[in-house]
Amino acid sequence: MVVEREYDERFSKGRPDFDFVLRGLREYDPRKDSTVAGGSGPQRLGDTSTYVFTKNPAVHRLNYQLGLKGLVSGRTLIGEGKSIGQLDLATYFVAMNVCDTVKNGKPTYESALFVNSDDDHTEVLKEFDDAMAGYALNRRGLSGIIAGAPQVPVLEITADDIPIDRAQDLQRRKSAFDLFNHLSGQFTSEESQWGPESLTPIFVNADVAADGRSRQTSNDFLQVTDPDIAQYLLTIRYRQNRLGGSATVPVSRRVGLTVQEGEWVTFDGTDWLITGWQCDEQFRFTLTLAETSADIYDDGDIEPGPIIIPPSPPINPSILSTVQNWRVEVGVINGAGGQEVPALRFAWDPPNDPTIIAVRIFYYRDDIPDQVYQDTCDTPEDGIYITSKNVSPGVFYTARATITTVPDRFKTFTPWLTTADVTGNTFYPIDLGQLAQDVKDFQAWTGNAVRDVLEQLQAVSTNSAGNYLVGFSDKQELRRELRSATDGAVALFTEEIITATGPGSALALKIEALEATVNDPVTGVVASSTAVSLLSTTVSAQGGTIAANASAIIALQTTIGDVSAGSTFRMGTDYTPAAGWSSRIGIEARVTSGSTFRSSGLYIEATASASRIVLDTDQFVIVTGGVVTALFDAGTAFIANARIRNLTAGNITANSLNAGVVLQNGTVITDLIAGNAITDWDNQAFLLSTGANGPSFVTRVTITVNNTGAIPPLVFARMNSVYTAGGGSSSATVNMRLVRTVGGVDTVLRSVTYNSNSGVYEPVFLDASAPAGTFTYRIDTNHTPAGGAGITIDCSVTANWWKK
Repeated sequence: MVVEREYDERFSKGRPDFDFVLRGLREYDPRKDSTVAGGSGPQRLGDTSTYVFTKNPAVHRLNYQLGLKGLVSGRTLIGEGKSIGQLDLATYFVAMNVCDTVKNGKPTYESALFVNSDDDHTEVLKEFDDAMAGYALNRRGLSGIIAGAPQVPVLEITADDIPIDRAQDLQRRKSAFDLFNHLSGQFTSEESQWGPESLTPIFVNADVAADGRSRQTSNDFLQVTDPDIAQYLLTIRYRQNRLGGSATVPVSRRVGLTVQEGEWVTFDGTDWLITGWQCDEQFRFTLTLAETSADIYDDGDIEPGPIIIPPSPPINPSILSTVQNWRVEVGVINGAGGQEVPALRFAWDPPNDPTIIAVRIFYYRDDIPDQVYQDTCDTPEDGIYITSKNVSPGVFYTARATITTVPDRFKTFTPWLTTADVTGNTFYPIDLGQLAQDVKDFQAWTGNAVRDVLEQLQAVSTNSAGNYLVGFSDKQELRRELRSATDGAVALFTEEIITATGPGSALALKIEALEATVNDPVTGVVASSTAVSLLSTTVSAQGGTIAANASAIIALQTTIGDVSAGSTFRMGTDYTPAAGWSSRIGIEARVTSGSTFRSSGLYIEATASASRIVLDTDQFVIVTGGVVTALFDAGTAFIANARIRNLTAGNITANSLNAGVVLQNGTVITDLIAGNAITDWDNQAFLLSTGANGPSFVTRVTITVNNTGAIPPLVFARMNSVYTAGGGSSSATVNMRLVRTVGGVDTVLRSVTYNSNSGVYEPVFLDASAPAGTFTYRIDTNHTPAGGAGITIDCSVTANWWKK
């Protein structure tokens, strides 16, 4: 940056100095790095393009320990130059989260610091530690940080955990030379043009009396610019100093292998911070403790920071009042289930103003302008934001935006901007993956019918003594069986009917099975045919909970070797408190060869909240009078003739496309949509029969046009008058006019006067000068009958508007 200064004798104090307000270095935050355990996000260590600006002092400390390296040499220019493996990321993650925790509407800790290569590492790190009321930590050789925040003690050290053969050292109070009872400090005030301002001093009369005299010291927080945060830090440092207890305690292996530096424990009825952990050659553990308490961080009685009255700042004309080059587009994105959903894409020029912290977006459907939706982009520097919230397919949207700034200032909205196209029409508005799984479940439910019936028949037969009906107090059973066998051929008929009741339960079951099997002694191939039917009903009422179901199965199956053919009709109705109501019908024809099968199935399902019919087949044909009228084959529909009121399509391919729209009285406009697409239309009509005089123009019919994009509407007006004479010679006059009204200004587009018995005027024209926005077309008439004449007036107006 180059600054030119021009001498003026009015500046008697000499050359002015320039100070610059910098946003600061973009930094690496491991919490936003998906390659780091516990992290999630796009940041990557070493890729500075992914770094972001932050005021988090724990993030500052970590980046200083990593160091700023030269782009060419790779050497550390500023900072310690440690590797990520030398840092205790676990403590850093906790400290970063503590700093970001919102307290009284703002982060708990924030800081900013200017450092250079000559600064002492210890002093710089201490500045960061003070900014979060924390302590540096060396845990098992890894460098970390403990931020000032209450913790839950991980365990209690009891007498059983302290070896009796090892000495311990416990001090409840610091030396008088280490205690202070009056603490003052300063912070950097933005309101004072980034100069230092004093914080409210902390002193307690009871502490002064206990110490015998006043002991004063200071602790500045010039790395902090928020007065409330700085005052909170000053109070915490005072409280930390007044808790002067310390201890060196030998502990058992249970404790030594459980705890680590930075954690809180309870010992001798007091909470302690573990500041040191040692293990000697004999595997004996010793902890160094510092007294702590959750009350240190209680902000209930801490006064807010000092209020600094800033001077009136000069007005900067370059500050933006809203985003620039505002744009809105339509498209589709993939939803959570993989399906396409319509979306809006908002774009703007990324601002270079760090005070802009968010872009607020307002948008609405053009057909529902009163319902305005809102969304917010918290990264205005991206210059783009995509949303699918409250976005419907196939409609135009209009949107505008403004900004959020810190500090707040005058803001404006962008102009309303309408999308050039309608939002994307999603082809399948459902989760296709879930539908495929549901079809598989239907196929298994229907295709296993024969096996299910035979297994249930076998279970009933082998447990005829009653084990099958355990829990039922009354059981009635009727069984019939016929069996014929010759060599390798067997024919079998089985019928089983069971009814049973018990406390809160009732069951009725009927099974019929016909089986024929032949084992060909020549080929060794087994052939069988089976026909089964099942009717089953159960009701259970236990503990105030009722469950009921009914099922019916008719199934056929023929098998030769490993090839089989089956036909199934299966129905089921169920109610359980957990699953609710359901009803299902499955009709399926299937041929299976080895592990593959082909099937055609119709599946009908209804629940308390939804219903559907699924047709699963390779080819579906509709025939009328022996002629194929519709065919669905391999995902393609072939239809001889179709009449569709509303059509939404992704792409249309046609050998020829002819369109005719009948507007009034057989008048046809062909090829209306060639190269265009009608987006909206309106029509109104009016009829009057009178013999009274009406010399003033009266509006007879009106339509409203919402013309997006200044598109020329196609207008059809029908103005008709019929005059009938009275008893003598008489005359009549009828004047009719077509008027366009925009913003209260009328423009007569067409007019006609009738003086004969009747007349019809039906103009069809493009209103090329029609503006964008909402306006009206109307037909006005006046009339003057004479000599007992009667007049009949009918009129109508129709308009279609479309986009190129």
